[in-house]
Amino acid sequence: MEKNQYIKIGYAGEIENDKERRVYRFFEILPGLLAWGTLLSVIFLSWASPVAIAFFIIAFDIYWLLKTLFLSLHLRSSFSKMRKVMKTDWLEELKKNEGKSEIDWRQIHHLVILPMYKETYEVVAETFESLLAANYPKEKMMIVLAIEERGGTDAVLTAEKITKKYGQNFFKFLVTVHPSTIVGEMAGKGSNETWAGRQVKEKIIDKLGIPYENILVSVFDIDTVVYKEYFSRLTYVFLNTPDRIYTSFQPVPVFNNNIWDAPSFSRVVAQSGTFWHMMQQERPERLATFSSHAMNFKTLVEMDFWSTKNVSEDSRIFWQSLLFYNGRYKVAPLHYPVSMDANLAGNILQTAVNVYKQQRRWGWGAENIPFLLFGFWQNKSIPRKTKLYWAFNHLEGFWSWGTNALIIFLLGWLPLFLGGQKFNLMLLSYNLPQITRIIMTLAMVGLVSSAIYGISLLPARPQKHEFFRYFFMIIQWALMPVTIIIFGALPGLEAQTRLMFGRYMGFWVTPKERH
Repeated sequence: MEKNQYIKIGYAGEIENDKERRVYRFFEILPGLLAWGTLLSVIFLSWASPVAIAFFIIAFDIYWLLKTLFLSLHLRSSFSKMRKVMKTDWLEELKKNEGKSEIDWRQIHHLVILPMYKETYEVVAETFESLLAANYPKEKMMIVLAIEERGGTDAVLTAEKITKKYGQNFFKFLVTVHPSTIVGEMAGKGSNETWAGRQVKEKIIDKLGIPYENILVSVFDIDTVVYKEYFSRLTYVFLNTPDRIYTSFQPVPVFNNNIWDAPSFSRVVAQSGTFWHMMQQERPERLATFSSHAMNFKTLVEMDFWSTKNVSEDSRIFWQSLLFYNGRYKVAPLHYPVSMDANLAGNILQTAVNVYKQQRRWGWGAENIPFLLFGFWQNKSIPRKTKLYWAFNHLEGFWSWGTNALIIFLLGWLPLFLGGQKFNLMLLSYNLPQITRIIMTLAMVGLVSSAIYGISLLPARPQKHEFFRYFFMIIQWALMPVTIIIFGALPGLEAQTRLMFGRYMGFWVTPKERH
């Protein structure tokens, strides 16, 4: 395969070379093989060797308890940092630090790309209102509203209304229309963003002669509401980051826009996702890009922008960068939030379906495992230590996603049912559920902190909701064991199974609805 060609691969079938295609296909099978191999082994050994599997389950529960405690400490630390960062006037901090960096903060331009499909004017307008309210000079902000031709007349009308109301408020404003007829592309955010990036480069940036390395690109979901200090905080971290050209910048996604209207299970899933990303901010060595994030324009141009052939473009751009720059790429945490929508539909059933589909799409991020492993195989310049580190962490992350909750809450009881009479007469069979229950009870103490942090992150209560609704915001965490299986393990496992059998997914756009 030609140099760097592998960074734009979508799936195994695109590879012409037979050997390389078989290698990539094996890597596609690997995540599902590991997950199903683990689950089926637990089931089989619960019958064939119940004593051994009982000890394994106890050891696994202890491991899960220790991991929960470890991550809880990270959550507490991250929460404290985020609260502190949110209280700071970062534009003032930039002014105080003038002359301390080789690039003055006033030389930095912000390019915001907003991919849009069929979202309503109200959703898009709220995003633009937050951009206007940002504590950063608007003459340094370039906004691209990237609509889809597939969005039809409604998308065009929304873009026209946005242009009329907000277009004159920024340094530059551009509406791009991503054609639906480009051969070889997947319909989705990545292809739309790439079209928008090339258009703004040609029509604005190159004509003005703005140095690429002085442009920070924030790629937002269309429902992303930025907090006041986002751009100033991003600029500050960018200027104070070594190797900033080889770095992406990740805020904390908080799904708060409509959190008061969302049903309880949707709130639990949304806030659990926020907590996970807060914990990841405390482990930057493991941090990858997710959803709304930022990076340098020079980096994007050198790689010819995003992949146009995969679903998980928000994380793929990090893995693409890691391969392109021979392992010299990282993500810097901002410890600062951006707000998006929790899942909400016209009724509870449809909301549940949408939550599942969104989690399955995120679970489809497993497509980056074969991409990464194949890239490591192709790129001999990446240090072996870097390859082993990322290969293990990425595989372990998706393996845990698809298996851990099922082992803990469902399969852990199988030795009692499949172990036979001999096992059930042993003291171990009596103690297994007792030990498991104690360990799980200790682990569930973390739900108390989740409830506290969840309440602390809530926006102001709308007047249409009574004060008593706070009570439901607390007791909702009792749903965690159910949501972690139905809206966590199962969609994650389905995504890996689809990848294993070559049942490739397309891009599913999460509907944005407000009540």
